[in-house]
Amino acid sequence: MKLSDLADILPDQTLPAGEARLAGITSDSRAVGPGFLFAALKGTKTDGLAFALQAQERGAAAVLAGPGGAPEGLTIPLIQVADPRRALALAAARFYGRQPATMVAVTGTAGKTSVASFVRQIWERTGRQAASIGTTGLVAPGRAEYGSLTTPDPVALHRLLAELADAGVTHASMEASSHGLDQRRLDGVRLAAGAFTNLGRDHLDYHPTIEDYHRAKLRLFDTLLPKGAPAVIFSDNAWSKATMDAARAAGREVMTVGRSGTLLALKRVEHERHRQRAEIAFGSDIFEIVLPLAGDFQIANALVAAGLAVATGTGAADALFALEHLRGASGRLELVGQTAKGAPVYVDYAHKPDALENALAAVRPFTTGRVIVVFGCGGDRDRGKRPIMGEIATRLADVTIVTDDNPRSEVPAEIRAAIMAAAPGAMEIGDRREAIRAAVTMLDAGDTLVVAGKGHEEGQTVGEVTHHFSDHEEVKKALAELAA
Repeated sequence: MKLSDLADILPDQTLPAGEARLAGITSDSRAVGPGFLFAALKGTKTDGLAFALQAQERGAAAVLAGPGGAPEGLTIPLIQVADPRRALALAAARFYGRQPATMVAVTGTAGKTSVASFVRQIWERTGRQAASIGTTGLVAPGRAEYGSLTTPDPVALHRLLAELADAGVTHASMEASSHGLDQRRLDGVRLAAGAFTNLGRDHLDYHPTIEDYHRAKLRLFDTLLPKGAPAVIFSDNAWSKATMDAARAAGREVMTVGRSGTLLALKRVEHERHRQRAEIAFGSDIFEIVLPLAGDFQIANALVAAGLAVATGTGAADALFALEHLRGASGRLELVGQTAKGAPVYVDYAHKPDALENALAAVRPFTTGRVIVVFGCGGDRDRGKRPIMGEIATRLADVTIVTDDNPRSEVPAEIRAAIMAAAPGAMEIGDRREAIRAAVTMLDAGDTLVVAGKGHEEGQTVGEVTHHFSDHEEVKKALAELAA
């Protein structure tokens, strides 16, 4: 590919005749090689233009940047555009070219990981070569790779999509985080459908208001989805109507799922210990299914996933009956073990208010004794949610243990204090390992323990160092010690 092949994306008259061949694209100056296009993006702490000369020294063919002056000594072309992040994503999509034929993306505060996984599982069950990309990593035929970003950077994403397409993957689902949407990471992905799960408080350290947070989510529907494409929206959330209105106004085909769904309508649910029976209407047909997962939130996630599958060509009966074989995403109300007295212990990723409330509400119906919860809040993130989560925990659980999550650069005790201020009667055990052990030790017959906040994560970040830490491993160790 030549630079001139990107002329419609990088319309800049300073380009040479366009004969320079691009060997690669990157926004990391350390990854630049001869013939690369280097995207000098502005971040919260640094401006990528500060590394333009370093990229030039490494053989970059050109530099992509926003409006502004050129660094002194820069002799390679400087291509300046109004939205360099979008230009980078579109250029990466053009450079790598290939994508699975059917791509879907799901946004919302909670449920993105589960929905992306569930859609992949429905497609697999119905004979497609399918993949999912999200917080827990990549799952594809012959590949299972742990990942740490909900939405990868655009160069990595488009490289990955090309690899999947080359490997024969025809259907892929991915998460669309508010950060990823706002930072143009999904631009250039050729989407067949998009979905919305719900909206609650999260990421208000990044977005000024909840309305700004919602607007970032809406970019999936008003910018990235093609006109006329299906927008599958969960109907029963406080932000559902606003999302539907925005999607319709943008010319997308709104399909709703939920108790008031127009595509898939939930008619009845019976909760059992580790599963639930549901009646779901598709038009005049009623399907009775057994979902092997607990909690209203999992029914909601399953409906959104089935809606995406139906919207992209899977038969409704096939999609709905595939729900009976779903496996929960790692760390999403995942049963890790139980005591000799039969008390179950769950690990859940709930690190935001709505998610914690959903997890605790999900276990209450089959808990005859006490609900016990262990949780904390992350440092360098939305501080306002700490007392909110403290109130939720003490309201919905019988025993609350406040511990450390990922304190990062903050003082752990100060994070715990902010939670404890709204958590009367809660216990405070800063060491997460000790907190889990204490909670497991106090379990009696009929009790249920939820260890919340980290889910699938395998590290705990204290300061600038990430130490190995797994809630799954610590729960299993504590259960083994109790049984010894």
